[in-house]
Amino acid sequence: MPSAPRAPRHRVNVFQAIALLMAFLLLAAVGGVLSAGLLMPAVAAIGTTSNAAQQLFDDLPTDLEIQPPSEQSRVLASDGSTLATFFVENRIVVPLTEISPYMQHAVIATEDQRFYEHSGVDPEGLMRAALQTLQGNTQGASTLTQQYVKNVLIEAGVVSGDDEAIEAAREADGAEGINRKLREMKLAISLEKVYTKDEILQGYLNIAQFGASRLYGVEAASQYYFGHSAKDMTPAEAALVAGVTKSPGLYDPTRGADDGYLQATNRRDTVLGQMHAQGYITDDEYATALATPVADMLHVTPTPVGCATAGISAYFCEYVTKVVLLDGYLSDDVDEARQLLQRGGYTITTTIDPVRQQQAFDSLTAQIPENDPSYISKKGEEGISGSIVTVEPGTGNVVAMVQNTTYGDATAENPRATKVNFNVDAAYGGGQGFQTGSTFKAFILTQWLIDGHSLNETVNAANGQTFPANTWNISCSPESAATYEPKNLEPGGGQMTVLQATENSVNTAFAYMANKLDLCAVRNTTSAMGVHVGAGTIDPNDVRGTGVESLYEAQAGSDILAIPSMALGSNTIAPLTMSAAFATYAANGVFCEPRSITSITDRDGAQLEIPGSQCSQAIDPTIAAGVTYALQNVVSSGTATAAQIGRPAAGKTGTANEDYNAWFVGYTPQLSTAVWMGHSEGDIPMTRTVLNGRYYSQIYGGRIPAPIWGDYMKKAMDGLEVKGFAEAQEKQIWGDRIAVPNVIGQSIAQATATLQGAGFTVTVGEQRPSDNIAVGSVGAQSSTGRMTKGSVITLYPSSGPAPVETPTTDPNAQQTAPAADTGGGNNGGGGNGGGGGRGDG
Repeated sequence: MPSAPRAPRHRVNVFQAIALLMAFLLLAAVGGVLSAGLLMPAVAAIGTTSNAAQQLFDDLPTDLEIQPPSEQSRVLASDGSTLATFFVENRIVVPLTEISPYMQHAVIATEDQRFYEHSGVDPEGLMRAALQTLQGNTQGASTLTQQYVKNVLIEAGVVSGDDEAIEAAREADGAEGINRKLREMKLAISLEKVYTKDEILQGYLNIAQFGASRLYGVEAASQYYFGHSAKDMTPAEAALVAGVTKSPGLYDPTRGADDGYLQATNRRDTVLGQMHAQGYITDDEYATALATPVADMLHVTPTPVGCATAGISAYFCEYVTKVVLLDGYLSDDVDEARQLLQRGGYTITTTIDPVRQQQAFDSLTAQIPENDPSYISKKGEEGISGSIVTVEPGTGNVVAMVQNTTYGDATAENPRATKVNFNVDAAYGGGQGFQTGSTFKAFILTQWLIDGHSLNETVNAANGQTFPANTWNISCSPESAATYEPKNLEPGGGQMTVLQATENSVNTAFAYMANKLDLCAVRNTTSAMGVHVGAGTIDPNDVRGTGVESLYEAQAGSDILAIPSMALGSNTIAPLTMSAAFATYAANGVFCEPRSITSITDRDGAQLEIPGSQCSQAIDPTIAAGVTYALQNVVSSGTATAAQIGRPAAGKTGTANEDYNAWFVGYTPQLSTAVWMGHSEGDIPMTRTVLNGRYYSQIYGGRIPAPIWGDYMKKAMDGLEVKGFAEAQEKQIWGDRIAVPNVIGQSIAQATATLQGAGFTVTVGEQRPSDNIAVGSVGAQSSTGRMTKGSVITLYPSSGPAPVETPTTDPNAQQTAPAADTGGGNNGGGGNGGGGGRGDG
């Protein structure tokens, strides 16, 4: 942006300046303004003024480059409704045809009644002002063209941050004021050679200040004072606004009920009198306008500024502004981008759906109120936070983003108000993310299938398992391996299929699965699905003083930390990231970066070039279908039955350590939604808590987040076609089923070698009685027939013949048969040698 033309370097005293001005006026009276401008150097040379005065005029600029004035920018929802407006100067630029003729005439009548007759400078007005100045009374005589020049110079200085240019454009007393007036005059003469009168009038009506408090241009003024466009202004309204310009602080009718109305009325009536005297309004229009009380004319409609005015969409609005500033949509320079957002007149259309936004907020706050009067916790915290974010599979469009807090700074009346967006990363106004708990198991399952395993492969889900450090495969960071001892929420376990382990979210089963994988492969797969920690990447500075710095240093810069506990969700991830990642399953393996902006137009309506959906094939479609098959079972018969919505849906519950965070991330073919709840201020257990009037001994993913998801998604999906997911393939469900060798009677070592050679995993169970098998040899095995390759086969050594029971001598006693070995465990699945303990809700 070019800076405003500077004032000349050569200065003259007040008498020299007035002499130069008088010479200009004499020539103007004789030969016209244009001739005066051309002959001024000759006048100076005659001796009427000094050499300094001649140099002064020679140094005055003749060209004025007019940049578009600052204009408000707007952020819109997907339906075109306004979410927020940004401005430093509240201005809406409109063409002259969109401004009432009454408004045009009011300004001409009161500011420059010979506007259409002069050529930029009015000799009569100047002569009168000069005489008054010689008598010691400074009087303005600027034409509309000169006033337009002054406003253009000030605006250019403001935009460029050039305080000297701003000061040079403002009037002052004495020689300085006359020097600047001469510059104004010369530029005005030049300007009228290039622009028509209507173009100059249009420019002035759009740039001048027409009210206090950053109100510029007649369109913004009309909308503010009267609640309608400038094209619909009446004579009384036009006179009121035109009168404000003389002194916005004095004549602004909203500044005070009594004095404000009186001053504004007197000024308005003065302008009306000038309009009437110059024939711009009729006798009847004049009388009607005078009879209209100013108070009755006003319908003050302020234009709120910034995201705080966007209501439940404030956090999404703030996220959008961060995207605009940080992602180079307007400029690669953040400071320049901020200036453009506040001054550039851009219209930014976003992806947010106001209907689903309201539905999400209602479902969330119905279960987790913002300032819950019933909330009780022994820790004394203010309350539990919650959020919902929805992404459209296949596009990445963010269609809903809400949380149960008020946007703003905390106050005594609302201590839970915050500007932190729980749904997004730290760089975009969020925090560090939250531990995802068992929702991360979906990614372990993904890698499990990628590596050729299947859903019906049996795995060890027994409680009390220990996974030594030397059993982990972390190829990219071997030093990150550590002994891991996961626990299930409930007792039980034994052997179960991966599908059963997924349905019931069994921790030990997934730790067992992760132990068979390369955790760096898991990290690579999740990275392809857009998964990363809330800080953006692993940073050792995030954990200084916690004792785990070495882990973070070993994997600095990675998207997530590849360590054994990752299997159960130890990484801190933002809900938007989780929603977008799960949308990959719904979109047949295609991951799309979250997208919040669909178009940006400039002040002239021209479209800016912005990125469309940024999508890539992250995982094979068959893998996505296999994961969805399992996650559908979670909803239909597993830990998330409360999320059922009467149409195909899939998802995963999650509860972090100590009930710090609870999640449900689920999807249909059309929408993917993450629901999170927890204490946003830190790791605080959600146990023994009264929430929304109900006592909870503990809170987990299936208990509150899943029902919230179901309530919201029923409404969000209403009216959309009922679609099914892609059908899972035989390989992902069953894998390569092969015959299980019969090893009964073999030694444990021989049987183990036989089964492992056939592609199975072997464990050894407790001894069992066997009449025909030698003690120590295999007396029984958990499975025979055909099984999925890689499944666990448990061998039971023989303990010899069962002891013979002595018949009772009591003829009324009943014989008791030996109990069957079911493995135990609440919500257990049974099958293939035992039930399953649940990992989380």
